[in-house]
Amino acid sequence: MSKPKSSLSFLFLLIPLLMLSQNRLRDYGVEIGVLQPGTLNAITDVPGVQVGHTTRNEGENIRTGVTAILPHSGNIFQEKVPAAIYVGNGFGKLAGYTQVKELGNLETPIILTNTLSVSTAANAVIGYTLNLPKNENVRSVNAVIGETNDGYLNDIRGRHVTEADVLQAIKNAKNGAMTEGSVGAGTGTICFGFKGGIGTSSRILPKKSGGYTVGVLVQSNFGGVLQVAGVEVGKKLEHYSDTFKYSPDGSCMMVVLTDAPLDSRNLERLAKRAMLGLSRTGGIASNGSGDYVIAVSTAEACRIPYESENPIQNVPTLRNEAMTALFLATIEATEEAILNSLFAGETLIGRDGHKIEALPKEKVLEMLKEAGKID
Repeated sequence: MSKPKSSLSFLFLLIPLLMLSQNRLRDYGVEIGVLQPGTLNAITDVPGVQVGHTTRNEGENIRTGVTAILPHSGNIFQEKVPAAIYVGNGFGKLAGYTQVKELGNLETPIILTNTLSVSTAANAVIGYTLNLPKNENVRSVNAVIGETNDGYLNDIRGRHVTEADVLQAIKNAKNGAMTEGSVGAGTGTICFGFKGGIGTSSRILPKKSGGYTVGVLVQSNFGGVLQVAGVEVGKKLEHYSDTFKYSPDGSCMMVVLTDAPLDSRNLERLAKRAMLGLSRTGGIASNGSGDYVIAVSTAEACRIPYESENPIQNVPTLRNEAMTALFLATIEATEEAILNSLFAGETLIGRDGHKIEALPKEKVLEMLKEAGKID
């Protein structure tokens, strides 16, 4: 008579099954970089930040949505925040860039959606802002709207996103844990030829570097040669752009928020580092890719009142030499956010029966194990 299996043996059998049901990179023991993530490992680790989604996954052809990022829960128009936008590659339709570049601040929620819904989203955000208390006399609103093209999986020409969808995403915005993958603006996106989507990550600086938090959210919809924690996954899978198995074109929207007191000049420097995070995943910022980074400081002491009787504004701002740790945090969080968007992705069938497979996590995890990235 054979001996019954011990509970320990059963646990070893159960662990792989549990691992494959989890969908974030760190759940598998893979750590990106050297800095520690926040409690949620999400952009919402930055105090006061809220994120909301509206997902349109309907019938056979609608695979799209809206994601809203709010730097704080107050009236953003009345309490503007320092901001900058960096253009990694400009094949995109980002709205609101020039005023942010000129004035160095953001006055609305950041909205992400699909390419042909930018104008709809802008109308919704303008209406939302005009209707807020204290904004009764406002006559100009700079809505910041980012996009990626989800037209392979989504009937993008149908322009199914409505102003109500945008307003609902703003209404849905909340603190705390957030959903990744095929949700909101990431519903119909493709990354490295696999199902992409919304991804997020964060980093906490050591106390000696200020103890600030950096959070990143991405809408991944781009190509290149995928690398995970330095492992050449795309090459090993023979799944990369030059094989013409998928187009390297697309876009990646990257939103970087931090509670560090920064002015727009240093926020632009911070935004540039997100492109380094993208490159560490194997992204190449192809000719047909719109790769944009929106960087914002949420520090309350840096907020810019819409009106003031004092013509001089005195705000704290970090010195240049204090930026290095923030640069590293942005690079690491961007890389991990993109990878989280892939690990959360699920196989999806969309417009005209088009099918995009999820990242083959079992194969990728085996590669990472062989490379010593997983104990």
